[in-house]
Amino acid sequence: MDILKPYKNHDIQRLTRQREGEEKIGEVVLCVTDNWRTDLEQTKAKYVIVGIPEDIGVRANYGRAGAGSAFKPALDSFLNQQNNSYLNGAAIFVLGEVYVSDLMTAATEVNLKEKKHLALLRDMVCVIDDRVTEVIQRIVALNKIPIVIGGGHNNAYGCIKGSSLALNKKINVINCDPHLDFRPLEGRHSGNGFSYAYHQGYLQKYAVLAMHEQYNNQASLEQFKKQANHLYFSTYESVFVREEMDQHLALKQCLGFVKQQACGVEIDLDAITNVPSSAKTSSGLSPVQARQYLYQCALNLNALYLHIAEGAPVLSHIKADNKTGKLIAYLISDFIKGCEKRLND
Repeated sequence: MDILKPYKNHDIQRLTRQREGEEKIGEVVLCVTDNWRTDLEQTKAKYVIVGIPEDIGVRANYGRAGAGSAFKPALDSFLNQQNNSYLNGAAIFVLGEVYVSDLMTAATEVNLKEKKHLALLRDMVCVIDDRVTEVIQRIVALNKIPIVIGGGHNNAYGCIKGSSLALNKKINVINCDPHLDFRPLEGRHSGNGFSYAYHQGYLQKYAVLAMHEQYNNQASLEQFKKQANHLYFSTYESVFVREEMDQHLALKQCLGFVKQQACGVEIDLDAITNVPSSAKTSSGLSPVQARQYLYQCALNLNALYLHIAEGAPVLSHIKADNKTGKLIAYLISDFIKGCEKRLND
């Protein structure tokens, strides 16, 4: 069994809706032709799109399933954007999705009312960790930038570890998220990807933008206080409710905390108001503010990867609606544009 389900040309074309007189990104992106490892090594594309269609980590954290549904609609929307002077699809390689079907099938048999079954889910997350780590390590080692879509925020761990192993050093990470995801090392799940990465020596500095004050436990807050040289957050309430700080200054401070070295870029779609996700919020950032966040991260940081986590279009009350997929496509495009401007200036 391979750890990756590669996407080839017929997979891309099946999603791309061609129109006379136009050129869609899906018509020019690169993809796997034969062996994904060899093709990845040989491609000149800078950005590599990878999906993780799982929600086991969310369920292992007592959350709502659905995060496995984000990748396909996001890729569909992204491929059907226009290929033009603002964004060149030829710089993008669609690799495919981390293989998790075997684990997702096994997870359907789990009864969370039994503690031993919860442990089984958390063991499955460790298997996902290993697969994600290997894929990300290969991409980063080739000096390419993975764009990771879908799955729970447990997959931040594999993104961080894979990048760290590729560079043979600790990395910094910035995250826009209502939750610090710095819960105890109690078995792997979506709430402790960053704490595991930090305590295992893959994460150097970690900054969180727009953390929600009433949705993080005191133990996590205390860890950030004790490790202030390595851990930092600004809260949503301090910026948008009490107006103690301008939102641009809040982002600037987070960027300043991590910009000294190569940095992973994370966003949890829970941070955006009314986006279907495992922990949907009614009071969060606007889509425009989320887009600004990713553009500024790409522009100001030596970005190692982008990880867009926790989106769950399947949880939308409008079943045929693809607003979540389209939003993710915007976020990907903004990130690439920021990276390109930074590289070309």
